[in-house]
Amino acid sequence: MRSIWNGSISFGLVTIPVKTYSATDRTSSVSFVRIHEKDGAPIQYRKICELDGEEVPNEEVGKGYQTPGDDAVVPITDDDLSRLPMPTAKTLTILSFVDPSEIDPLQLDKSYYLGPNGAAAAKPYTLLREALEHHRKVAIGKVAMRGRESLAMLRAHEGAIVMHQLLWPDQIRPVTGTVPDDVEVREKELTLAETLMDSLGDLDPDELHDDYREAVEELVAAKLEGAEPSATTGPGPSGAQVIDLTAALEKSVRAARSGREEGTKASVTPIRGRSGTKGSAASDSAKETAAQQPRKAATGKRTAPKSTAAKSTGGTGAKKSTAKSTAERTTGRTAAKTAAKKSTARKTAAGKSAAGKSAAGKSTTKKSG
Repeated sequence: MRSIWNGSISFGLVTIPVKTYSATDRTSSVSFVRIHEKDGAPIQYRKICELDGEEVPNEEVGKGYQTPGDDAVVPITDDDLSRLPMPTAKTLTILSFVDPSEIDPLQLDKSYYLGPNGAAAAKPYTLLREALEHHRKVAIGKVAMRGRESLAMLRAHEGAIVMHQLLWPDQIRPVTGTVPDDVEVREKELTLAETLMDSLGDLDPDELHDDYREAVEELVAAKLEGAEPSATTGPGPSGAQVIDLTAALEKSVRAARSGREEGTKASVTPIRGRSGTKGSAASDSAKETAAQQPRKAATGKRTAPKSTAAKSTGGTGAKKSTAKSTAERTTGRTAAKTAAKKSTARKTAAGKSAAGKSAAGKSTTKKSG
């Protein structure tokens, strides 16, 4: 990354030379150029002097300060600004160390990474970063960048020191007139809201994408190929609707719990066209869960699935079939035993009869002899 500002951090009597790098990238966001609709040519912006109507070249463009409530403009040169007493022009002076919760997120502006400028700055840089991390504090100071002085907050982040430019307190507008008055919230509603908060799954940062940018890119690609852009479903009506807040919360809790039991994770809508990704799987599961919820919510009861009833019926039929088969096998074995006994009895009787005849024959022989 290219350094955009070089200066130093003043930490008591310790001076830490640092280089500043932009921590954010806004170039990936959607941007449009203005064109002439008649022929599609880009429209140029020219600097025109309001007094003589002539175009002014860049080298003749200077600075001026317009006093509030007055049309007078006072010319200000770079030499004038250089003579102003501004000790923070090249030095970020730390004024205090505070708890992070004391900083209102409304004051957060641009963010920058700070890195040590030179080998000699590595040790004091590391010391400040470790102190911020170990003490769980953030540093508040003032710095002047690009001709403006602003508040700055320093914090430790992933082995580096991050600087957040802060808005001045008087730049934060009051909240007056934006909140409703005298609205009563019932205890049950608050409990359901907290339950819903706990029921939602974790957010995966890898699933966060700019869907609007993706849609614009698809639109541009279709126009370049001469194809008709595919029709998409726009958002529904945004008018205010009267709803039963408690019923809506209960339905939301059931949906969140059902999704968690089925193994779905909370996610944002993935970019279209990225099939096979983690976001697509989560989206499909979320769609199935959403499709199932209206049937449950309509009755307010959980109906046993048909598959369970089928399993139960099948199980009962299987038990009856098993019992019948067992009875048949038992009857067969009993009949076989009875037949065996009868056969044995017949054999025994036949044997006795044959023995008796034999004995009679022997007796007759003896008598005739």
